[in-house]
Amino acid sequence: MNWEVILWTCSTVAVIFIVCMLVALILSARNMKKNRQAMAELQKNIKPGASIMFAGGFYGKIVKIKDDVIDVEMGKGVVVQISRYSIQSAS
Repeated sequence: MNWEVILWTCSTVAVIFIVCMLVALILSARNMKKNRQAMAELQKNIKPGASIMFAGGFYGKIVKIKDDVIDVEMGKGVVVQISRYSIQSAS
């Protein structure tokens, strides 16, 4: 075989692979930015009385908020303290 043809074929495949990886990287970065913005908005808008789900899939109701620590009632008379940043969703 002609080594020149093999070299050009490998170069073409490498360039296509690099372009695909760049596209995937750009799309991933956009999605991560959207997720960060959504989480920042969620963290900013939480209020006592809201039902939340936090890391690990536990559900509870916000009782008190003080800076980065939130008191969450998980059951009747069961109140735990969690970090504000462990909240996954609120309703």
